[in-house]
Amino acid sequence: MTFSKTLAIIVAVFLYCTWAQAQVGNNDRILNPNVIDADELSEVSNVDDGIAAAILDARPFADMVELDALLSSSLSDSERQEVYSQLFAPINLNTASEEEMLLIPGMNDRMAHEFDEYRPYTSLEQFRREIGKYVDDAEVARLEQYVFVPLDLNSATEEDFASIPGVGSRMVHEFLEYRPYSDMEQFRREIGKYVDADEVARLERYMTIR
Repeated sequence: MTFSKTLAIIVAVFLYCTWAQAQVGNNDRILNPNVIDADELSEVSNVDDGIAAAILDARPFADMVELDALLSSSLSDSERQEVYSQLFAPINLNTASEEEMLLIPGMNDRMAHEFDEYRPYTSLEQFRREIGKYVDDAEVARLEQYVFVPLDLNSATEEDFASIPGVGSRMVHEFLEYRPYSDMEQFRREIGKYVDADEVARLERYMTIR
């Protein structure tokens, strides 16, 4: 095999592996308000029974701005920041507003600008590489817990789909079953056979068709 062919194979494998990485940030600590259960919610700082009931009743939240609006009448800025260090709906790196970005604990205007600067993101590996120019690996890993890159319904892997909060193997199978998707209306129609409209809307947040 010639050197050029070998190099081409190596590059192709690298690109595939980069794309195949789960596109919802690695997260084993921060809870998702759209899928959390009542017992878990009771453990979140500053969330009393009344706030917990309001969260459960209002979900699914289309974005963090909606959750922040709900909590702002009961909790101060610092109290909400403490909540968001434990409870947060990941933001879409390609569409999130600056307002939503600034709800990430520890976020500032400069870093929000850097998040926006590198749009559109095609993978979390791109996010790690670009944001890693400004902060260390530990901070990149912390920030990654709060973000996601939309998954292409027609090319995402099983691993990608399984990274979506609250999605199990059965739903991953249904996502794959109806490929290729021609538009998001088809996704809503097909997945709506298995879950209600609120859940379809929650899942749609993580999807795109390229």
